[in-house]
Amino acid sequence: MADLVPGRRPRALPVSGGAAGPGGGYDEPGVDAFTRTYWEAAAEGRLLVRHCAACDRVHHYPREFCPHCWSEDVGWRPVSGRATLYTWSVVHRNDLPPFGGRVPYTAAVVDLVEGPRMMTEVIGCEEEALRIGMELAVAFRAGIPVFRPAPPARG
Repeated sequence: MADLVPGRRPRALPVSGGAAGPGGGYDEPGVDAFTRTYWEAAAEGRLLVRHCAACDRVHHYPREFCPHCWSEDVGWRPVSGRATLYTWSVVHRNDLPPFGGRVPYTAAVVDLVEGPRMMTEVIGCEEEALRIGMELAVAFRAGIPVFRPAPPARG
């Protein structure tokens, strides 16, 4: 392999160690004291994001400070669970358990109506029906937020 920086060889990173959740599954969240509130709410079917009291903005992924104004005056806030599809990729091969048993699946990035963007999975939708900007609603699979097409608006 050619050196990317003359005189330095790229370092190999370990494949295991730290990637799996507490139960050893790669799709399980790593729960700690800081994220416990988020995962407990998800287990109850509620989606939370962080809210900054200083600038009144929300953000996701959970952090102990606001990425917009750097304030540490942040807390948890429930959101509607409504989103639009920003982008996606249908995964046809994945050797990590348990994903191999789920292929194909749709890895996605969605924009929550409250503003934050989050990585997730879209379920209950054929690949041909996926459209950028399509409306989605949160669902929960074993306490992990995933999204599905939103039901049609009542008129």
